[in-house]
Amino acid sequence: MSYQDKSIQCTDCSATFTFSTGEQEFYKARGYTNEPKRCPTCRQARKSERNGNGNGSYINNNYTARRQMFAATCAECGKDTEVPFEPRGDKPVYCSDCYRKVRLTS
Repeated sequence: MSYQDKSIQCTDCSATFTFSTGEQEFYKARGYTNEPKRCPTCRQARKSERNGNGNGSYINNNYTARRQMFAATCAECGKDTEVPFEPRGDKPVYCSDCYRKVRLTS
């Protein structure tokens, strides 16, 4: 099947963008049946909105809640850091660099 470049109007910003023959072949190879409705800029903005600006993110099309991080001071180097658990004070807390060093020596 031969494709031709198509001009499409973006549903978000109303700008006209080109749906190239290469993109059409890519869509066909992926099994997509609908043409894009957003220009590349609006598509990227929407993707960024979905992936990083909410209270979670999509990883491999699965929604995962964003971890709560807690402030801590590294027991090895004294650097301020954040950890994904609430430090209790009975065990040392390390920054990621020092944790790697400690874990490799254990």
